[in-house]
Amino acid sequence: MKLTQKQIGFTQDYFSEVPPGQAYMTHYKVKNMAVADVCASKLLKTTKISAYLQELRLKAESKLVMSKQEILERHSEIARAKITDFQTTGADGSWIDIGPENKHAGAIQEITSRTEYDKDGSNPSVVMKVKLHDPVRSMQEIAKLQGHYPKEGTGEGDRYYDIKVLIVRERPREVLESTRKPLEIESNGIVRGETETDG
Repeated sequence: MKLTQKQIGFTQDYFSEVPPGQAYMTHYKVKNMAVADVCASKLLKTTKISAYLQELRLKAESKLVMSKQEILERHSEIARAKITDFQTTGADGSWIDIGPENKHAGAIQEITSRTEYDKDGSNPSVVMKVKLHDPVRSMQEIAKLQGHYPKEGTGEGDRYYDIKVLIVRERPREVLESTRKPLEIESNGIVRGETETDG
């Protein structure tokens, strides 16, 4: 289902919310709007155009969702950030550099500020605090995304034992002692064995 350049241009314009008749007039050089509306309506019903519109929608949606690479990059930014990345020292003291051009700006979780004054109420100074996201948690997420931990629910690294227990109500001690069988542990770590009674 190969589309012509005119069909591609028309569909892209329509997808960008250009009215269908206007999009048709642009790419098919039609001068009458009524004719363009009818032709655009027919074109939009074709399977080729419908399929291409669906493809454009999927591409637009996928751009809104972070890729695995983007997630890794953001967690790396958080894991590598240090509070000193946001401090600059000037002639009159230490300043906080929190602009978007800072390479670790995504690591900032919270910024608070307050104004402090001398005892007599003069010489105001702004005190800012910067709180960063937890770098250890980001390192753990990176390790999970790169497959360094077993996947949850797989049982990897866990040992399960299959143990059957028989509950005897009458004369429990005598019955168990007379019919006890040893538990067997198989090479895969599973414990087997059960107790049988006559009554």
